[in-house]
This record gives sequence, structure tokens and C-alpha cells, in this order.
Amino acid sequence: MTPFSRNLFMKKRFAVVGLGRNGLPVARALIAMGAEVLAWDDAAASRQVTDVPIGDPSLDERSFDALVLSPGIPHLLPAPHRLAAWAASRDVPILSDAELLFQAVRRSGSRARFVGITGTNGKSTTTALLAHILGVAGIANEIGGNFAIPALALPRLDDGGVYILEMSSYMLDRLATIRFDVATMLNLSPDHLDRHGDMGGYAQAKRRVFDRQVAGDIAVVGIDDKESIAVAAAIGDRPVRLVTISGNHPADIWCDDGVVRDAAGEILAMAEAPALPGTHNAQNAAAATAMALALGVDRATVATAIRSFAGLAHRQQVVG
Repeated sequence: MTPFSRNLFMKKRFAVVGLGRNGLPVARALIAMGAEVLAWDDAAASRQVTDVPIGDPSLDERSFDALVLSPGIPHLLPAPHRLAAWAASRDVPILSDAELLFQAVRRSGSRARFVGITGTNGKSTTTALLAHILGVAGIANEIGGNFAIPALALPRLDDGGVYILEMSSYMLDRLATIRFDVATMLNLSPDHLDRHGDMGGYAQAKRRVFDRQVAGDIAVVGIDDKESIAVAAAIGDRPVRLVTISGNHPADIWCDDGVVRDAAGEILAMAEAPALPGTHNAQNAAAATAMALALGVDRATVATAIRSFAGLAHRQQVVG
């Protein structure tokens, strides 16, 4: 693991809007990578920073390469923020910082793998659990996105490393080039419909975690609700390898009478993992198992790591 180059985004200009727990670290990271940044927040108190240039980008006549909009600020529904509308009117891409992390990693020459995890429920637990498994296996990894710290604030990983990004529907709506080597959608139930219009719009946003995947990539899909079953059926027609998971009925990896298993046999009795009670956590464990196996972790190490998982309390800090 080495720092990103200080000229990685040299000659690039970014507008960063929203200076909370997501936007301010992102602005600082872009500056550290050589970009020119103009940052803004509608709240005057949030603009009282001295290490980031502050200004309304709509009053700047120069061009911008992208607008980085904090996840909580809408760019479409229920109504676009005025600076999102300004960017759209000038064909300025509106991006998530997860997209910029991917660009930075590839610009730096690293082939580190990317894992994207989404779903209505269980994202944070599954993200933390996979990171724990990879850590036990000795695989360098960093977690971020909607979980822990903003994606672009993560350090550079070398080729053998893995970025594990919890992806909200808001973040998935603002991607351009990122491709997840392993992408997971745990489940779908109505949520954030004000931002997506209806359940169809919400599901469409979630499905974007699988965009740009190619042959050899892994798509992990929970099949414990009808909306996710439809997503799994659609992915089955693509060249990626589909792995279905469930907390309570047969799938490629599922929990059968309290035991996580696959076609090759038993992997782990959930009773041995006290930090993961209930059917919903059985699905989370099945998802983390599927991803870990896809990333080259052996079955015994997966089981050992899940048994020792201590839960979220020591590392969760969800970014709004």
C-alpha cells in the first residue's frame, strides 16, 4: 500500500458540493492528488474551512471535469439541487467519489480488485464481514463508500489488494466507468422512493452495481424476495458468473437448517457465529462467503473468520 501520486489529477478541475462527512474529505483527497477544486455548501457554517477553496461553481466561468455531489443531495428527484441542474445544463458529469477512486486506482497503475455491495438491508454487516474474512486470509483490503469513510479518502492498494465499497442507491446513480470484479445485491424492499420515483426506479438504481461487468466477474444476488429473484434471472443471461445466495432456502450458497453450505457441502454452523443471529444475518454470511470464495479465500478460512467476527460496533460509521 502506497500513497496516491500528488499529480494524479493534475490539470483536472472538480466542483465538490456538500461539505459534510463525505464531501470535505473528498475535496481534500482531490487536492492531494493534484486536482483544482472549488467546493461549496449551502450552509454557511460548513463553508468555514481554510484548507479547501470555497466558491459557488455556477459563478465560475471556467470549465469543470465533474461535479462531485454528496450522496444526500439529489440530482434528479424529488427535485435537482440547483448546482446539479447547473451541471446538467453544461454537460458536466455528476459523479460519486467511488467512481473517482476507481479512476485514481487505475491511473496509478494498480490492478487492485473492486467489490461493490448493495441492497436495502444488510450492506454494512456484509461489508464489514467480508473485510474481516479477507483480513484473516491475509489479503490487503480497505472498506469505504457508504460505510466507514468516503471511497476517495481510502489509500492506494497494490495489485493484490481489494477495495470493498458499500454502495447506496444514490452512489450507484452517479457512476461512469467503475467495474466491480465482484458485485453483490443482497435484497430489495421499498426505500428512498422519493429519490427514485417508485420501486422500479429504486431497483434500477440498485442493479447498476452490475453494470460493466464482463466475463470472469462475479455477480452475487440474494433470492429471498421477488424483486431480487427477477434481478438474478436477468443476470443469468449475461456472461458474468451468477452466484445466488439465501438465508433460508436452496441457492448456490444458502443457510440450510442453521448451516451455511453450498453444493460441495457444509461450510459453517451459524450457531458458531454469535455476532450474526437470525435469518437476515444468515443471508449476510452466505453473501460474504460467496464473495470471499470468489476472491480466492479457502473454505476453512472463511468459516474460521465468520466465527471470530465481532460485529459492527468497533468500525461502523455510515456516511450520509
